[in-house]
Amino acid sequence: MAQTHDHPQRYALVNELHARPFPSLTVPCHAVYVAIKEPMDAANRDRSKDRAHLRALLDHYGAPQPDAGATHYAGAIGKHDLKWESHTEFVTYSAFAEGVGSRPFDPHLADVFPKDWLTDAPGKRIAAVLIRVEYLPENLAAISSRIEDWFVPESVACSWVLDGAAVLVGDFRIDAAGQMRFAVFVQPGTGARRVGRIVQRLCEIETYRAMSMLGLERARELNERLNALDPQLSALVTAMSDEGRSAEGTLHELLAISAELESLAVRNSFRFGATGAYEAIVNQRIAVLRESRFEGRQTFAEFMMRRYDPAMRTVKSAESRLQQMAERAERAGELLRTRVDVERSAQNQLLLASMDRRADLQLRLQHTVEGLSVVAISYYAVSLATYLLLPVAEALHWSKAALTSGLVPVVMLCVWLMVRRIRKSMH
Repeated sequence: MAQTHDHPQRYALVNELHARPFPSLTVPCHAVYVAIKEPMDAANRDRSKDRAHLRALLDHYGAPQPDAGATHYAGAIGKHDLKWESHTEFVTYSAFAEGVGSRPFDPHLADVFPKDWLTDAPGKRIAAVLIRVEYLPENLAAISSRIEDWFVPESVACSWVLDGAAVLVGDFRIDAAGQMRFAVFVQPGTGARRVGRIVQRLCEIETYRAMSMLGLERARELNERLNALDPQLSALVTAMSDEGRSAEGTLHELLAISAELESLAVRNSFRFGATGAYEAIVNQRIAVLRESRFEGRQTFAEFMMRRYDPAMRTVKSAESRLQQMAERAERAGELLRTRVDVERSAQNQLLLASMDRRADLQLRLQHTVEGLSVVAISYYAVSLATYLLLPVAEALHWSKAALTSGLVPVVMLCVWLMVRRIRKSMH
């Protein structure tokens, strides 16, 4: 039988699908959840610090240690079941325990994660959630009473989920103990894993909502800078039609703005991309809850549409504005470069015309010098010829003046023909 060769990552990739199962929760119960984000970007994140922080918590409870290089962990810490997950930008800790306290959302429930341990975290807390899970009371009016007592009425989101399997309640506000509260009222007979999925999705909604909101502050900072650059860019584009202004100077100013816009795009691309991804997860997690209205109250989807979506639109608007300004600067730069090329071509034509004029002047001067040189050469040639032919002239009884006057036209003609022949051979 032929041997089958599997890809070395085949089993690891399949196991990744089953690495983070939903918890199985028995009603009544409660969940304590915290998400910690390191201040640096994901590319510079040191995951070994996160694992060391997890080991410190496990040592506190005397629990077994995770495998080296682990990205997820599940085990017991005291009376709680711990679930730890390492994500791209953050790590999450979920602690589940049976029973609920007599005091709703008792801050001491969060002590499962010791305060000194949280202080030593390698990052900052981005989300902290307390979830109370109990059975749905027979009298639904009791739920309304508890909502009024436990949550801020103006912010409450409340809905039936999963085809009436439970009622979810939350106000997305942080209480005095630094926790965000959610209540889950479960129909009797609902399976433990279904309850676990509801609780897990609540934690994910809050975490990814918080992570996506990081882009809002970045968008506000970006808009402030774009508000300063936009008038400068508009002024430069307007100045392009001013013939009295140097195109090269305008181009240098425009290139400086373009460089800053490109730098802003590089600095914000990861955060804006992550914000879009987190927003999609939030909307997907809410969609799978299959909400229906409870006693006329706003659903989680409606709450997000009113309170969350405007923030995400602000981020998208800032990202789009940055891209549009960069494209405007690029188009203006191309037009300016074209104008600079045209001006340089005109300057080159003027320079060539000036060079032609100078060459013509040099040629005229050369001709003048050649004429003068004929006279000078002829003068010396006549003198030499006179000395050479003077004995012959005396023998013929010619005077020196007669000999010189006869030689001048002959010598000058010969010199002129010689110079002309030399110039012709050179050209």
